[in-house]
Amino acid sequence: MEMVDHAKRSDAALLALTPADAEAFGAFYDRRERAVLAFFRRATGRADLAADLTGEVFAQALACAPRFDPAQGTARAWLFGIARHELANLWERGRVENRARARLGIEPLILTDEAIERIDRLDGLDDAGVLELLEDLPEDQRVAVRGRVVEERGYRELADPVVLAERRAPARQPWLTNPARSTQGVAARADARSR
Repeated sequence: MEMVDHAKRSDAALLALTPADAEAFGAFYDRRERAVLAFFRRATGRADLAADLTGEVFAQALACAPRFDPAQGTARAWLFGIARHELANLWERGRVENRARARLGIEPLILTDEAIERIDRLDGLDDAGVLELLEDLPEDQRVAVRGRVVEERGYRELADPVVLAERRAPARQPWLTNPARSTQGVAARADARSR
């Protein structure tokens, strides 16, 4: 039997192959599991909930793989759409659903201490790391994110172009940064007033 290298296939191609090739979905899972786990770990603050939610998301993705339509967006966006839906269900119901896993006959997940620690490490970016990543954004995006998330300002205030312009452009006062210019400027202004 010929081995197929799924690593080179796109997510969309893997999902299209899933009904006929379980290994294709396995490759998709391997590629995206870490990001989904990290998403849920950050959102819930709990490794056990992150693992349960991740299991339910991938069970739903497996069941719905034949209906994935790449014309509607990327497979990653589709997967995180399922993840956001599961997170909303958790907040609404106060528990993790397991319908998709039960329908597919997937046993409940039992986490070891080691698995919990591994999931907790996925949420490894501390505040300094996040602020460092913020500096990589283009200036307008950096100002908007810093204003909303760090400074906790409202959307209306952030949308005000005057406020944005003031925050982006520091006041130009060359006499504060160039002592030679400041004494020349003062002398020139005094000379002009005396005339």
